Amino acid sequence: MKFIAIIPARYASTRFPGKPLADMNGKPMIQRVYEQVKKCVNRVFVATDDERIFNAVKAFGGDVVMTSESHKSGTDRCAEAYNNIGSGEDVIINIQGDEPFIKPEQIEAVMACFDDISTQIATLVKPFSEEDGIDALMNPNSPKVVLGVNNEALYFSRSIVPYVRGCDVQEWLKTNTFYKHIGMYAYRADALAEITKLPQSSLEKAESLEQLRWLQNGYKIKVGITSQETIGIDTPADMQKALEFMAKQNL
Repeated sequence: MKFIAIIPARYASTRFPGKPLADMNGKPMIQRVYEQVKKCVNRVFVATDDERIFNAVKAFGGDVVMTSESHKSGTDRCAEAYNNIGSGEDVIINIQGDEPFIKPEQIEAVMACFDDISTQIATLVKPFSEEDGIDALMNPNSPKVVLGVNNEALYFSRSIVPYVRGCDVQEWLKTNTFYKHIGMYAYRADALAEITKLPQSSLEKAESLEQLRWLQNGYKIKVGITSQETIGIDTPADMQKALEFMAKQNL
């Protein structure tokens, strides 16, 4: 099976303008993401709508493709990029451009979902631990996922799901396994072409989670499970924490 990884990266960001080019110990963040992905996927492209990012990727020797400024999601940007540079790959992996510490093992867990020939779309989750605490579980910016017996997503929510009836909320992490969604996706080429043509769904609008559009339209999302944490960077404060982490790890 042939895979291609695409890293959507845009310059405009309300909370952190120019984020992909932010310096991380001498390398722009987008380079650190690219290098991590390249460890386990042979063909990797950055997809951007900004010449500054395009030129930065070219400068470190990466592959990059320009895409439209009008895309509302990374999925849409991946679809356009694949239409432009795809060479018959079976699966397109969408890696967020603000995950410089993504592990090859996590990407491989998503790739392994396609060992099942029925898999249309795949994503990644991590179980919440008791050490994470109830505040992490309640954080609406950290979507939760409910899984079926075949490790397919039943639902994604910003609320805590499932609700544990008859148990104090402070005890929930001790009595049930909750899964945190890690925003990496992979799609069979035909599924990607189809889902980008779907109109927004009512559940997607309610929760502001695009994957609910796919579920609501009958697509199945296979789930890989990782025990490793990721460090997404949404704000300059997140970047400071990431740099402190790098210093401790001598990265």
